[in-house]
Amino acid sequence: MPNKPLVLTPGEPGGVGPEIAAKAWAALRHDATLAFCLIGDADLLQQRCAAAHVPVAVRKVSSLAEAPTCFSSALPILHRPLAVQPVCGAFRPETAPWVIAAIDEAVEACMSGAASGMVTCPIQKEALYAAGFTHQGHTDYLAHLAQQRGHVVHEVMMLVGGGLRAVPVTVHIALKDVPKHLSGEAIMAQARVVHDALKTQFGIAAPRIAVTGLNPHAGENGAMGREEIDIIIPAIVRLKQDGLDVRGPLPADTAFFPQERARYDAILCMYHDQALIPVKTLDFHGGVNVTLGLPFIRTSPDHGTALGLAGTGTAHAESLIAALTLARDMARHSQQP
Repeated sequence: MPNKPLVLTPGEPGGVGPEIAAKAWAALRHDATLAFCLIGDADLLQQRCAAAHVPVAVRKVSSLAEAPTCFSSALPILHRPLAVQPVCGAFRPETAPWVIAAIDEAVEACMSGAASGMVTCPIQKEALYAAGFTHQGHTDYLAHLAQQRGHVVHEVMMLVGGGLRAVPVTVHIALKDVPKHLSGEAIMAQARVVHDALKTQFGIAAPRIAVTGLNPHAGENGAMGREEIDIIIPAIVRLKQDGLDVRGPLPADTAFFPQERARYDAILCMYHDQALIPVKTLDFHGGVNVTLGLPFIRTSPDHGTALGLAGTGTAHAESLIAALTLARDMARHSQQP
């Protein structure tokens, strides 16, 4: 079991972060292996939870080391007061420095060994962009912080849910731009990161990786596009030559039924929705976003800030609970010799 707690970042203070953090603590408080500490504003959390009728007990702590000792009786918080009062159900760019500072602090906690991993509540990118944030989002910002500390990073986004681990090779780009951004180098680099993570962080001794095609019927031998012939198949051949257990390209319309999923441990998909649709169909409320390739463990709920649900007490915490549980499990595997 991890000998250090997980650290949880607050995300957008106008969203559902305070409520789902409280609900996750209530669900996990009696499991000492899942002790986590929230970086956030203790007063905001108590006010928001009281208004939403979400019961929670809070304990301000001065260090992460205190979190496991009080976790069963109260949600441990490293109290970081907001300089600007957020609006429930809306975002304010003025709170962006506080959001970013919490991420920075969580990364430092992981890099120093004070935390066994970090879990991030959702951020509102528009608020950060309006405040001058220049990164696409959490994933590339975390990679940037790791690179600043001298680490070589190839970050990979994996979605986990319903027994499926899916990786989109291309992520937040228009569908029409996918073919020109898809490359054999990207497929091979991501497959290698996934292979290593499955071994070191998921406890799979001999990982099996599947790869989808880009076009319908995986291109049908070039009849519906040549990306499979020119890009995907050569990448798979090279990976096999390097000793990885990789198969494909699989037609995406038959790659996710139960018998096929049983034949691989993770699947590389060619674009965003090809990976996310099956994960969200299998487990909409319990999906987890994992960043592989970092020098620390990072998971996140696979949903947004849900501004429309903030303050209502109706936001689901299943995805955050799953993210915390997965981070705990990854930390356990990482500590094994």
